[in-house]
Amino acid sequence: MLDAAIKTQLKSYLERLQQPIELVASLDDGAKSNELHAMLDDIAGLSDKVQIRLDGQDARRPSFSVGRPGEELARIRFAGIPLGHEFTSLVLALLQTGGYPPKIEAAVAEQIRALSGTFRFETFVSLSCHNCPDVIQALNLMAVLNPGIASTMIDGALFQKEVEERQIMAVPTVFLNGQPFGQGRMTIEEIVAKLDTGAAAREAEKISAKAAFDVLVVGGGPAGAAAAIYAARKGVRTGIVAERFGGQVLDTLAIENFISVKETEGPRLAAGLEQHVREYDVDIMNLQRAESLAASPDGLTEVRLASGATLKSKAVILSTGARWRNMNVPGEQEYKARGVAYCPHCDGPLFKGKRVAVIGGGNSGVEAAIDLAGIVAHVTLLEFDPILRADAVLQKKLRSMPNVTILTQAQTTEVTGDGEKVNGLVYKDRASGETHRVELEGIFVQIGLLPNSEWLKGTLKLSPRGEIEVDSRGQTSMEGVFAAGDCTTVPFKQIVIAMGEGAKASLAAFDYLIRSSAPE
Repeated sequence: MLDAAIKTQLKSYLERLQQPIELVASLDDGAKSNELHAMLDDIAGLSDKVQIRLDGQDARRPSFSVGRPGEELARIRFAGIPLGHEFTSLVLALLQTGGYPPKIEAAVAEQIRALSGTFRFETFVSLSCHNCPDVIQALNLMAVLNPGIASTMIDGALFQKEVEERQIMAVPTVFLNGQPFGQGRMTIEEIVAKLDTGAAAREAEKISAKAAFDVLVVGGGPAGAAAAIYAARKGVRTGIVAERFGGQVLDTLAIENFISVKETEGPRLAAGLEQHVREYDVDIMNLQRAESLAASPDGLTEVRLASGATLKSKAVILSTGARWRNMNVPGEQEYKARGVAYCPHCDGPLFKGKRVAVIGGGNSGVEAAIDLAGIVAHVTLLEFDPILRADAVLQKKLRSMPNVTILTQAQTTEVTGDGEKVNGLVYKDRASGETHRVELEGIFVQIGLLPNSEWLKGTLKLSPRGEIEVDSRGQTSMEGVFAAGDCTTVPFKQIVIAMGEGAKASLAAFDYLIRSSAPE
């Protein structure tokens, strides 16, 4: 089941087990059960600390639990075969159950141990989803630390009947004690904060008590990380506050144009960004959303957070990035995550054998249509302009696929549904003015980005598109406030450009500090 290279690597990991672990499988006569049995045999053959039992009673088959011998009820379960992006989740579950210490901040670990009650998490994933492993690994770790917590990963592609019954149309989708808990990427800190209701107020009080910074970076994507590193290297007091560290990079799968790195994935790059920032004396405040910006009477700039906390700094660098643009048509919000999706890599497997549409004919839209065409029954791509805007090589590949229909000059006007999930869309032919309806089960929106700058309206000068206007040094319309990355008017929204702009804004901010503090 596992190839020789993976076995060699896994064997070295399993040497770190400090206690015996037991894998209890629930199988049937199907081919997938045979595959799972073979994989578990491979794992057990790599360490004498791993035991297997085949007498599991889980209703989901194939599935298996990871626990310790003699444990009455194992708290970590995998329903399906955790390969693909979830293989790392399995390896970590084996190690952590076997006593290998997890990499987690001590304060977060204690917060998890202190949670009281019974928490039974079920998380539906697809093995191609790059957002899912973070959620699975967080919940599994929580189950290791707290006996009141249990975590089950469920491969939606393998348990399609349950997916349909529970009307799951996006992954990861998390249920807690049978009720919807969350959807999409969540860090362990975010999950704990939802369970520990007093955590947000305690953190806000802690943040508000911080002394003023020399440079405060708002946003934790590539631009923000670069800005923080450059500021910290100058020896000034540096802080970075972010809604989620990594930003939109976390939602990016393949990255093949980051110079010197042939190929990587967004979550891996985001982890590298955070690790690099942590090498310096930077105060990182994650899971915090900025809500307002204002000049303070003491000559500093004040940033107020949604939590109620306030921060002050001599210079501020805004790098809040951008997010996927919505169509803003009737039905879109109503059916979001119920057929309307934005990540074809994550949610595509849930639409296997179904009809879907992709909105947008740029590179992202055409790449999404190509990927989906290999999974779904049929793809209809709708582009507003008369021609597709994707690279020629992508268009050629798309047009070669037999189950793809391309509609240009098509303006989507409505998403329709039956009250529970999507059943079609309506579009206007811009050439003829005629209205048409397409019956389908899923809609993937890929129409570009919207800057995260609404909270700055009336404070800073913004472009008609909502981008923060900056000069060649990254200076905004407010003294001492700089900006960088996808939230600004700098053209070409690329990771490598955002990093350079973040570094430039940081150098400009340092220059501002020197000049503003120099004696007259």
